[in-house]
Amino acid sequence: MRTRLLIGAVSAAAVCVTSVAAAGGLSGGASSNGAFVVADGAESQSAAALPSFSSCMGFLAYAKSNALDLVGPYGLGGIALPYTDAAPPEAAAEDSGGVPAPSNDFSGTNVQEEGVDEPDIVKTDGDVVYAVAQGKLNAVDVSGPLPVLLGSLPLGEGVGHQLLLAGDRLLVTSTTGFFFEPLPAMEGDVMPPNGTPSTLLTEVDVSDPAAMRVVRTLTLEANYVNARLVGSVARLVVSSAPTNLPFVYPETGKRADLAAAKRRNRAVIRASQLDNWIPVYTVHEELTGRTTTRPLLGCPDVRHPAEFSGLGLLSVLTIDLTQGIEPVDTDAVMASGDTVYASTQGLYVATQQWVDPIPLDDPSASLPAVTTAIHKFDISSPSQTEYRGSGTVTGYLLNQWSLSERDGFLRVVSTDAPSWWGGEESETESMVTVMADEGGRLATVGRLGGLGLDERVYAVRFIGDLGYVVTFRQVDPLHVIDVSDPANPVLRGELHIPGYSAYLHPIGDGLLLGVGQDATPDGRVLGTQASVFDVTSPDNPVLLHKLQLGEGWSEVEFDHHAFLYWPATGLAVLPLERWHFDETGASDYSAGAVGLFVGRTGIVQLGTVEHPSTPSVDPAYPSYATAIRRSLVIGDALYTVSELGLEASDLVTLSDRAWVSFGTPEPPPVGVREGDGSPPSP
Repeated sequence: MRTRLLIGAVSAAAVCVTSVAAAGGLSGGASSNGAFVVADGAESQSAAALPSFSSCMGFLAYAKSNALDLVGPYGLGGIALPYTDAAPPEAAAEDSGGVPAPSNDFSGTNVQEEGVDEPDIVKTDGDVVYAVAQGKLNAVDVSGPLPVLLGSLPLGEGVGHQLLLAGDRLLVTSTTGFFFEPLPAMEGDVMPPNGTPSTLLTEVDVSDPAAMRVVRTLTLEANYVNARLVGSVARLVVSSAPTNLPFVYPETGKRADLAAAKRRNRAVIRASQLDNWIPVYTVHEELTGRTTTRPLLGCPDVRHPAEFSGLGLLSVLTIDLTQGIEPVDTDAVMASGDTVYASTQGLYVATQQWVDPIPLDDPSASLPAVTTAIHKFDISSPSQTEYRGSGTVTGYLLNQWSLSERDGFLRVVSTDAPSWWGGEESETESMVTVMADEGGRLATVGRLGGLGLDERVYAVRFIGDLGYVVTFRQVDPLHVIDVSDPANPVLRGELHIPGYSAYLHPIGDGLLLGVGQDATPDGRVLGTQASVFDVTSPDNPVLLHKLQLGEGWSEVEFDHHAFLYWPATGLAVLPLERWHFDETGASDYSAGAVGLFVGRTGIVQLGTVEHPSTPSVDPAYPSYATAIRRSLVIGDALYTVSELGLEASDLVTLSDRAWVSFGTPEPPPVGVREGDGSPPSP
């Protein structure tokens, strides 16, 4: 569980009744506890197809009117709220069992849906591997007997660089220009933004990988959420808040100073213009030096709930990479988003609607109601995206794997307590909700509750008509859910074992591979383990094999892109890291990738790949740069990628073949790396 600062329409004095607005939640009415709720079902028309604005005058009047109700002495402010990733980062096709069909001789990014690519730090076309490392885009030729570094392109400003590859174009996404600084007059965790959050898109011509060049860049006044690529068309999801409003802040906490600041800030709202509410983007052409700035969308492209629920905008940009980086279509909803799932036909964005956290040490406190809003967009056309409808489910989602579309039905796994809740008597349950697009809204057509009582979800995987849900507190129940009848999902079977799986992957022949943590009977985690489950009989799932891989963690547990499965040989590759401190404070760090043969007959450790080490800035803390982030198969070789470089290994024996260095890095502070590299919290 992590904490992110969400910028939205909320003042410090109005947090208790507008905390959902801070996250830009969907429509509904205010409940007695101050939470914003959305009714579920046919009786709620506020969750139906949201109306759009007929004019910019109407949009601006709507924004100003609601902002005047919320603005305070610290402006529209912000609040630190917990949230679930999503990786940062997913569902299944019937024929493939959710496993993207590899080409004849190379693997791609491990994604959720066949035909829907996801951003990652490594991409390949089978001849060249493109890898983000040390703030550079590195191109390695893997078409010959030995890999050769063709060139490196500095990526400049921005963090969290990720790649999407379409033909001879690479789209590089990153975030820039966003940091926070507390004001002396403010108390608690409320902080105003210092700097503007921006998404930076970079279009790179890789027609000659030895001479990669930036064609154009696009800078957008919005937070990057996630993206998907179908064919050559990318859908980029961003979330934006009002910008460039010159709020003033009180010099002291005295009542008179607070009142004066609020009056001045109300005047700022009244004087605001359209460009304070609609984000703009700037395209820079590298060859000509030409720069063009445009509004991201028109006012009629924005939809809003019947009742106000935030000033933020959730926007979906349609970018055809054969035509360049500029959007060919943009759609928006007055909401926010943090979880993205897509099939080849539909894109869904989910937003957890927050209420106020309650003291964890208060035995009399009751859990606040939590709901998640889900917005559906039709992406079947390569030239446009169409908003289709919205709806809500009870509880919060684990990540993108909590969503899966099949035959027009959306299956959703959620837990009915806040993800930050840690009380002993949590009385939580998880559930599967089936939704359908009915007349411009996502309506609930079926629901199964009672899963994992007093536990939380650690992994979800849908394969055809079956869903597999792992919950954990002391033991790991693997629940098998039959959703073949959307109106009547049923629990078919359960398996209870110590530990948990944080990632599930089908490996054919009615088998699932689980990657997670072993644990004692009382729930104390012991280290990374791999497990093979026989799910041939949905009513009787069986643990066939498990292998304990020692203390530490694998990035697979919280980022599925780090996982590799090669069906041709039954090879699974998991990156592993171990960091141990003894009683003297000395550290012992190791990193590598373990290759496993996984199948019905067992789990066999074939070997381990390690990258050369590099000196650390602080001798007490070994360099993490040796951590292997990604693995892929090309031809008869296994390639592993770290911040330091690329290693080629024999696909059968995992013995070293060749090493390609990306140069000597300047190690950042311990725990900081490109992307999300911190160990998961059990």
